[in-house]
Amino acid sequence: MAKGPAYSRVARFYDLLDLPFEYWRYRPIRRLLFDGVGGAVLDAGVGTGRNMPFYPPSGEVVGIDLSPQMLAQAHKRKARLGVAVELREMDVRATDFPDEWFDFVIATFLFCVLEDEDQQPALSELRRICKPDGEIRLLEYTYSANPVKRFVMRLWAPWVRLIYGAAFDRHTERYVAAAGLELVEERFVFQDIIKLLVLRQQ
Repeated sequence: MAKGPAYSRVARFYDLLDLPFEYWRYRPIRRLLFDGVGGAVLDAGVGTGRNMPFYPPSGEVVGIDLSPQMLAQAHKRKARLGVAVELREMDVRATDFPDEWFDFVIATFLFCVLEDEDQQPALSELRRICKPDGEIRLLEYTYSANPVKRFVMRLWAPWVRLIYGAAFDRHTERYVAAAGLELVEERFVFQDIIKLLVLRQQ
């Protein structure tokens, strides 16, 4: 979810700022994230719509974000790609979707921008709107165990916080059980700094 104050400033330039990371790092991971996804799908924290090229060809996809500025960019990408997706301005902590609505919930770096006190409420809401046999897939950053990489990430951290309102040390997995979810898979998908979390209802 794109936080209002931070992303309202960078929305028009977000894709340009993120371009090197998108093509050298994120695109293969996005493809992996959507492998086997179908039915009713929620792209939570859709941002500028970077996931759109990887949406399933069939089914129903909804993308939500808190930032109208980021959603404006997503609408442009939707029109350019001709993707069938409904885009809505919405807070992931309190959506208006019915219970057990989605087969899959996808969130790419959404929880990196949520403060500690917002982690469990957001996960609880995703649990509510995901079907009992559905799946929640999250991509998250974490600090590398490598001292050199970790040092570089710490140098980057203040800039990432200022521009994106994001952090590398959210530890979203700590809040999973309290939200009524089970962590069924946790693995690194890019070096030891980007991990995939797969959650299901307990």
